Amino acid sequence: MLSLDTILSTPWLLYLVVIFTSLCVGSFLNVVILRLPEMMKQEWRCQCEEFLEVPEDDRHRSQPMTLSRPASTCPSCGHRIRAWENIPVVSWLLLGGKCSSCKTRISLRYPMIEALTAAFSVVTVYLLGPSESALWALLLVWALVALTMIDFDTQLLPDGITLPLMWLGLILNYFGVFTDFGSAFWGAVAGYLSLWSVYWLFKLATGKEGMGHGDFKLLAALGAWLGWQLLPAVILLSSMVGAIVGISLMVFRKHGREVPIPFGPYLAAAGLLALWFGPEIQTLWFSYLGV
Repeated sequence: MLSLDTILSTPWLLYLVVIFTSLCVGSFLNVVILRLPEMMKQEWRCQCEEFLEVPEDDRHRSQPMTLSRPASTCPSCGHRIRAWENIPVVSWLLLGGKCSSCKTRISLRYPMIEALTAAFSVVTVYLLGPSESALWALLLVWALVALTMIDFDTQLLPDGITLPLMWLGLILNYFGVFTDFGSAFWGAVAGYLSLWSVYWLFKLATGKEGMGHGDFKLLAALGAWLGWQLLPAVILLSSMVGAIVGISLMVFRKHGREVPIPFGPYLAAAGLLALWFGPEIQTLWFSYLGV
């Protein structure tokens, strides 16, 4: 059996493993992106019915959903997806982007998420170098892909991803994988409190909620992984991109000001850039501050 040292010391083998693994992970992320919000809604409905003491006979009945059950099917005809039809990217190409049973078109989004997951993974390993820390960083990359798409679709950032991500960052940096533990700890604290403060200042000033609580937790997770030193750059980058996209949507697509725009994807993009170019961003940021 190949050892980790052998894989890390053999570039072609390392990238082959990363591409294959991340394509499979991308396929799984498609399931997470689609099902996790529905699982959350089912749980919330059950909690509300229990709190309101709705009689058992009057409660909403739906098939329990998990990440593994029920089996994946075509939404149009109910055809059960077979193993050979679920090969990342390849199956979509072989099927011509259509269901093998009813020929309904399959969204291009599925192979794109798989391909982007693989591309981001390869870039991460290339920029961070062949090391165990680069392999740990892939977990952050994959989580950010899932959170980005879920937030785009539903404006939710599930605690089931953000909180374990934060704790994993703290645990890894206890051993100094990406930064020292002190920087990671205060990064998590500062990440959460900074957006929490903005949220309450905006709410007190306008009476409206400017962002969701999931944004606090995502920035806390990024702080736990990257350290407090990169948080100002992450916030600045995400705010600039968010402002540009928001203004563009309002100007070119008549996106109403009252329609909320998810902030999580911009935090995720800024966090990914900070992961890739952390030292360069930190040097630029400190030189700007004159430190």
